[in-house]
Amino acid sequence: MRLLLAATIAAAATPAFAQSADPASRAAERALFEKIVEIPTVEGRTAEFKRLTAILRAEFAKAGMTSIIKDHDNTQTLIARWPAARPSGKKPILLMAHMDVVEAKASDWKNPPFEFREEGGYYLGRGSSDNKSQLTGIVLALQEMKRRGFQPSRDIVVLFTGDEETAMHGARRAASEWKSLIDSEYALNFDGGGGAVYADGRVEGWYIQVAEKTYADYKLVATNRGGHSSGPRPDNAIYALAGALKAVEAHRFPPMINDATKVYFERIAANDKGQFGELIKLFLANPQDREYADLLEANEPGITRTRCVATMLSGGHAPNALPQRAEANVNCRIFPGVKIEQVRQLLQDLSGPDVVVTTDESSTTPETDASPLRDDVLNAYRAAVAARFPNAPVVPYMSAGATDGSYLRQAGIPVYGVGGSWGIVGQKSGAHGLDEKVWVDGFHGQVPITVDLLTRLAG
Repeated sequence: MRLLLAATIAAAATPAFAQSADPASRAAERALFEKIVEIPTVEGRTAEFKRLTAILRAEFAKAGMTSIIKDHDNTQTLIARWPAARPSGKKPILLMAHMDVVEAKASDWKNPPFEFREEGGYYLGRGSSDNKSQLTGIVLALQEMKRRGFQPSRDIVVLFTGDEETAMHGARRAASEWKSLIDSEYALNFDGGGGAVYADGRVEGWYIQVAEKTYADYKLVATNRGGHSSGPRPDNAIYALAGALKAVEAHRFPPMINDATKVYFERIAANDKGQFGELIKLFLANPQDREYADLLEANEPGITRTRCVATMLSGGHAPNALPQRAEANVNCRIFPGVKIEQVRQLLQDLSGPDVVVTTDESSTTPETDASPLRDDVLNAYRAAVAARFPNAPVVPYMSAGATDGSYLRQAGIPVYGVGGSWGIVGQKSGAHGLDEKVWVDGFHGQVPITVDLLTRLAG
């Protein structure tokens, strides 16, 4: 299975690609990364976000950039700016990443989750892959550009949010009440791209996210007047909910395709000469064919359709009483073009009259279409990667996961998920899971690629 988000591409490169910076620069990059990873910027720990933004503000100052810290919603968002030295009249470029990480249960990890360490060619620690590697890479690249005497012809703006993994208030506020601070011609989202390399050194591709699914949580609730468990009733809240969840499990949404997924599949098919490539060609010839779509979905979960899955469950109030209430959360990642309300109504139809389905309005991300492909961004990305990986294909794609980018797209700012880091096909990063890690050479190697990319776009 190919995992495309930079947060999930944890791969290694062969020694042929292990070209690193000088030892002193590499040590300084590692030291900053270690400091950032070891700050547990988890939801609710406001003081930890203040520690991180203080460090980042000082690091941006080294690049000659001023920073604004926004306190909000028990977290913080950082906005930094590098003003144009010789203005061209073009609008700014926005660089995006997020500071927060998913909570980690220490007892499940081999080592403490917020203890940075190096092992087997990887840097490990919660957030190392999602998204602190890329966040650190942005800072290091801007500092390197400043050291080289680079003079941007347009403003470069940085947006680091503190709640991308949860409520996304930072991105929502940035796209609305703070828009004057971040308004840009387009945004480069370093939480949505990156490279994948095979163990033998062949490059699968570098990925640029141009679209993402809509996120929505739905509450399925069954209620009943209950009673004594010695006298079971034919109408039982838990059974009603269980039946609804089984119906959701069995349902298959119809296959869909858009410009982003079409281009992605075409590029993969062109490079894959095996059975997977042939399967993609059959799907592209008839995207409505459910058999081919289902086979493809088994290899590429979430790319061919809307997907919904039960994620939380509760019910009953006493072991010797009939349940008066049973509730489940169903999380859906909705294909662009499908409305949140359409999915709610479908879930209601599947659940039947004894279960009420409502949308958790606080969970939803904006319904957005794909950002239009731009030759300047694609060509700059391709050239920056080619300096290290000649002839590496750059592949547009739609991510199944949600990012802050949807709020910017909704506000009229095209968003492109990019990344200079890389890893190995088939190796998992542990993002959101156990023993999260990022490949060492992928981490350090992102800096020159990002410098090249930004120099081409802002020079």
